[in-house]
Order: sequence, then structure tokens, then C-alpha cells
Amino acid sequence: MYRMNFYESTCLRCGQTVYQVDRVGPLKDFTFFHSGCFKCVACGTKLTLKTYYNNQHRGDDQEVYCRSHVPTTGPGHLDGSSVGIRSALNVPRSSNFVNEQIRGSGKGTFDAEALNIRPHLNGHGGPPVPPGMGVQQQAHHANHVNNNNSMPHESSSAGYQYGRFDASALHIAHALRATELCKSYNKAREKPIEYYLDKDEQTRLEMKHRKEEDDLYRKFARQREEEDKRMKEEFRDEWEQELERLTTRFERELQTKRKRPDEQQVLTLRLQQERADLEKNMTLRRDRKKESITRKMLEHERAATAALVEKQSREMLELINEKRSEYMRAESLYLDEGDGCAEEAAPYPSLAPLPAPPALAKCHLYHDPAEFASMDQIAISVAQEDQKTFTDLVRQLVGRCGSDIEKARTIFRWITVKNLNTMTFDDNLRGDTPMGLLRGIKHGTESYHVLFKRLCSYAGLHCVVIKGYSKSAGYQPGVRFEDSRFRNSWNAVYVAGAWRFVQCNWGARHLVNAKEVPKAGAKGKSDSLRYEYDDHYFLTDPREFIYEFFPLQSDWQLLKTPITLHDFEELPFVRSLFFRYGLYFPDAHTKAVMYTDATGAATIRIAMPANMQSSLIFHYNLKFYDSDGDMFDGVSLKRFVMQSVVGNIVAFRVHAPCSGAFLLDIFANAVTPKEYLTGDPWLSRSPCRLRATQRPVRIHESGVRGSGEWGPTKATRLFGLIPITHQDALVFAGRELELQFRMSRPLTDFMATLHKNGVEEKRLSKFVSHAVTDDDIVTFVISFPEEGQYGLDIYTRELASVGMHHHSETNGEKHLLTHCCKYLINSSKRN
Repeated sequence: MYRMNFYESTCLRCGQTVYQVDRVGPLKDFTFFHSGCFKCVACGTKLTLKTYYNNQHRGDDQEVYCRSHVPTTGPGHLDGSSVGIRSALNVPRSSNFVNEQIRGSGKGTFDAEALNIRPHLNGHGGPPVPPGMGVQQQAHHANHVNNNNSMPHESSSAGYQYGRFDASALHIAHALRATELCKSYNKAREKPIEYYLDKDEQTRLEMKHRKEEDDLYRKFARQREEEDKRMKEEFRDEWEQELERLTTRFERELQTKRKRPDEQQVLTLRLQQERADLEKNMTLRRDRKKESITRKMLEHERAATAALVEKQSREMLELINEKRSEYMRAESLYLDEGDGCAEEAAPYPSLAPLPAPPALAKCHLYHDPAEFASMDQIAISVAQEDQKTFTDLVRQLVGRCGSDIEKARTIFRWITVKNLNTMTFDDNLRGDTPMGLLRGIKHGTESYHVLFKRLCSYAGLHCVVIKGYSKSAGYQPGVRFEDSRFRNSWNAVYVAGAWRFVQCNWGARHLVNAKEVPKAGAKGKSDSLRYEYDDHYFLTDPREFIYEFFPLQSDWQLLKTPITLHDFEELPFVRSLFFRYGLYFPDAHTKAVMYTDATGAATIRIAMPANMQSSLIFHYNLKFYDSDGDMFDGVSLKRFVMQSVVGNIVAFRVHAPCSGAFLLDIFANAVTPKEYLTGDPWLSRSPCRLRATQRPVRIHESGVRGSGEWGPTKATRLFGLIPITHQDALVFAGRELELQFRMSRPLTDFMATLHKNGVEEKRLSKFVSHAVTDDDIVTFVISFPEEGQYGLDIYTRELASVGMHHHSETNGEKHLLTHCCKYLINSSKRN
């Protein structure tokens, strides 16, 4: 059953569905018309938004009229009685007294005395005043001169200074200007494209471009056919030559001396085997050569397609800019003739500006993607249907957009929702079919970035394709960008008065929970898969974008101080989640490759913003750089890492067990204490990867059974357990140790486990005990059977989960006995 999309409406005149691209309205009482039905109801004259009128006599009449046939009211007058306020005007004044401090008797004055600038106008410390100026003009002139000179003015009165209390005095002038600039961008509302460019005219230009594209694709097909024919002939000639050489050699061996029948049979079998081997080898060579030629031709076709799209985009923008300029000139004349005024949008430049750093950060344009909820819904709805022309597609996408940011947003979301990488196409796809719009994606000649540029041109937006390097799939920290392995492309679109980065390919919906991907033929786990788009790659700030993308032209870094390729290689390898959580590196020397010190250790520190400290959970993984191995002498490499949190800093101290290179993956996710306590599923992702290179120093691994955060900070953050005795993760103790915590909220069922390398956990269980006193103090007492290094893990759960020892359910909600914190303890008599 067909369901009307919310961007569709009903025509008042004919009652049929009116789509975005053929719609006039909303008009009076939220009515809509087809552009062909938008005629005078009396005479049938075709109307426009400038020439139509509504019935001025009957308010319930929703029809439209021309100027000659619109019903109007007769002449009237507007006085006190007509608007029902005569009685209010005749009410006597309640008092003859006026507060002179508020309003002086008689008419109010606004002169130099009121402005405290009389001394300046009289020549005492103020700027010269041009002759013939009125008082208010003089005040304006004085203010103007003072502001331009940026000098504080002084009064001639002894002992009194007339101070200034404005934006410059508060040192917030720049912030105010930035705020006003941001407001102007966000409030600027542009007219939809159908106001100034007829759909048919834009479609005609698109059809011209479609013909050029068809010619180009036919040229590609001819070139591929000719190359395939040439290669087949070449290999056929080579095959005949090799076969003739093989046969000649066989005949010569038979003729050199008489052969017995069994020897002839052996020679024949050998000939057959050599022929089969020759055919196999030539087939492999042919396939490799064909693959190489196809790859080179595809690169050539991509370059030709990009050049054609560049030309066509320029022509489309020229058409749109021309029509928009004509409309704006006509609109300006129309407004000058009338009494009304309209809020002017910041004019969009006709020519593409030169690359320059944006004045505003992304957070000043929008704080939350939810602000684009309505625009995103349009993109999602349009993506469910197929369109025959780019004109239809873009007009459906941007028809309701009032700003250039919203236009870029709907195009970006349409591409990310469409998931072009997984689309299926018919073999004989024609350009005049709905899916024919995307045939460039099918043939591999058009990328996300070229398509985004094309769609932006139809919406009247300047967009460029930028080429460079990226830290994409397969990249590891420390890799040098010396060849074409990590070459990539992305976009910059001009919106909100500046160039902004867009990476549609990386922003497209991607698999979440990649570890749960079912194997081929497997069943049962497909329901756990979900996809999402990444908002980080829409209008990304240059200071964040540079961590993953390096353009070949330094101007397109959009940074005030561009960096070198070597600097780019040394930047830590981070992903979008790193910036989504507001993480940053507090140490300036943190690089992609970290070297251990004389003790064989290296520390990587990551800082958290204040608003994320209570919810971020970190984990890590350590493995050998050149392999997937994560074991050393039968011990997990995780045991050579100590993770701790102090304040807003999470630190990972890596003690390399041997000489060589290691890869440290750091994972993070934001969870609530409820999710953590009840065991609701949550996903860790990798915001940071660093390569640690170690000098040959050997140490012992810590006595811990897995990765995770050390120290009591997690206990305080998620469980409200406040440490009383030991604040640090590393504890030095004698043969006995007492740890105390204070509960800030009800917890129960505490459990502690002691670990030591080479010792069974059951043997150590009797050396740990705990007690809870009435004043909410939890005390853990540990006696160590021998000197050495131990790991202590503490578990607990909320009071509501009293019941089963390891887990329970309350009101249908499962509460787990959850890991709370852990310490690394060095026990020695010397301590």
C-alpha cells in the first residue's frame, strides 16, 4: 500500500499529489498547488509567487486570483473607534505627578550631556568636531572616532574618569563578533531553487550533460572492446608461436634416432604435459596482464569522468548563479517599490573562494546532529525511492532547505543512507533509468566524492574534490607515505562562509559490532548487526581532519599553519571516536611511534573532558607489530601494560618484555553506571593506536589476569566507592595489607580475589577477607603467604541485587557481581 511521504502534499486545485519538485506553496492556510495549476481561478491566467493574490473580502477563501479578479473590500478608515480603543483613550489620567527620575517634565531630551560627551564636544580631550554638525551627529561622530582609535577617553573634570564598559573593555569583542557571525549563518534563509530557476530549464542542461556522459561511456566501451580484442590477438599469436616451437622440438626428437613404441609414447605424454603447462602459464599471464590493463584503463576513465563532472558542475553553477542573480535584482526592485522589508540572507558567492581556514569551529554551526532531524528525515525518505534525473533528486532533497548548510547536509545524508557500495545494478543499465543516475558507481568510474560534487552543483553549492593521503584500512602507525597505497580523495564544500571538509565514504553507514559478523553460511547472528553513519565526517574541523587526511596541496589543509608530510606521519593514529568523546593528548611529545626508556617502559597519556570522566571506560590490547601474536613465553602481552586513571588523565604504562616493535590499541566507550552494573551490552571501539618500539630490557609482567583499569578511580566513578587508605594503583606492602573504602551509596556482596604468577587462585583465596561496618566502611585484609608481586581484584554489586551469589534479578533486571577495581601490590619485608 502506497504511503505518502511527508514532503508530498495535495494540490488545492486538482486534488492530486504534488511533489516537492513541482510544488508551489505553502500559501494561505498551508495550501499547495502544482506549478501548472497555479492559475487565477477566475480567468485562468498563469500566476507566480509575485503576481498572485488572495481574497481580501472572505478569509475562508483559499483560492488564488490575478490582480484584475481578486475580490477586495471597499474603502475604509482607521481611527480610535474603529479598533475599539476610544474608551481607553477617554480614561482620565490617574495622577498628575510624574517621577522626574524616570521621565522629566515636558519632552525628553537626548543630547551630549546625556551621553557624557560634552567635554569632548567642547574640545577637552576629544576629537575635533566638523562644523555644522547637530548634537546627535556630534555624539555619533565622537563615538565613531573613539572606536576607530581604540583609545579610552577622559573627562576634563578633575579626579573623575569617564570609563567605558563595552565589548572591548570586557575583552569579548572577538567572541561577540564570532557569535554574531554564527547567528547570521544560522538565520540566513535562502529562497528554494524553484523560486528563481525553472525545473525544465535545469533539466534541459542536465540532458545536455547526460548526452556528453553517454558519449564518454560509449568511448570507454569502445576502448575496452578494442583493448580486449588487441590482447586476444596478441595472446593468440603468442600461443601459436609457442605451440609451433613445442611441436617442432617434438618432431625433431623423434627424427634424431629411431624410437621404440614405448619411447614414442613417453615423448607424446611429455608433449601433452608441456602443452598443458604452457596453456596454464599463458592463461595466468594473460589474466595478470588483463587485470593490469583494466586497472590502468579504470584510472584513466576515473580521471576523464572527474574532468567531465568538473566541467558540467561549473556549467550548472553558472546557470544557477545567473538565475539567482536575476531573481535577487528583481526582488530588490520589488522591495524598493513597496513598504515591506525582508530578512536578507548572506549572499552566496558566485565564484568559488580561495581555500582559507574557517573562522568558526563546527560546534558554532551546530552542537548536535539532532538539529538536522527534519533534514535527515527528508534524505532518508528520498533515498527509499528512485529518481530519473539529478534535477528531481536534488530538488526533492533541498526543496525545504533554507541555508547552504542544510543543503549540504541532505546531500551528505542521502549518500550515507543510500549505501552505494552494496547496491545491485542491472547488467544493461541505461542512463535514462532511475538507477542509471548511479551508473558511474556501478562501473567504478565515479566515486562518492565525485557524486557529492555533482549533487552540490545542482543545489548551487561550490564543492571541490581533494586528493591526498589517508590513514585508511591497512595503515599502521609508523608507515611512510611513499607510494600510492594510501592515496584517497575527499570533498570540501563552501558553506557558512567558509570551506568545510566532508568525507562521504567514511561517513557512510558502517558496520557496528564487527566482531559479530557471521561467517559465510552461518546463521543466528545476523540480527545482532546494525549500521550507522558517522557525523564526524560532515563539516569536520581542519584541526581534527588532519589526523587522518593529508592533501597534496598544503592550502587545502585549511590550517593557519600547515604541517609537513613527515609531521602527518608522526601524528598519533586516532579515529573519529577520539574526537566525539572530546579526548586529547596532554603531552606534546605523544607521537605515532613511542620509544621506551632505559627501563624498557613507555607511557601514553590521554586526557578526558570534564563531562566525560564519569562515563568513559577504557581498555587496551598489546600485540607484536609485525604479527597478530599477543603472547610472550606463554604469557599474554596484556600483562605488560598498566592502565590507571588519575583525575582526567588515563595513562597506559607499557613494559616491553623484549626488544622489538609492539602495537598498542586503546579502546573506549561511554556507558552509564546502570549499564555497567546490570551487564547491558556495550561496545568498545578503538580511538587510538600507537606503536611502541623497545630497547632490549627485560622485566617481569604484572600479576594480573587481564587488561583493564588499575587503581580505585573506577570504583569511585561507577560505584561510588571512595578510597580511604590507598589512592594509587601501585601499593608497596609488608606481609599484611589493609585497604579501606567508604560507600557513598548502598552496595553489597563484596568479593576480592588475589593473584600471583605461578600460584593457583584457590590457594590464595584464604588469604583475603573483608568486612562492612555500620558507618559504611568496607575493609579488605590481605595477608601474603610469601614475598612477591600480587594482583588484587575487587567485585561488588548494588544493594538491589541481593540474592544469588554471582547474579540476581530484581524487577526483571539482572544485576551482576561486577569488577570494581584492582591494585598491583609489591609485598616485601623491607616495606
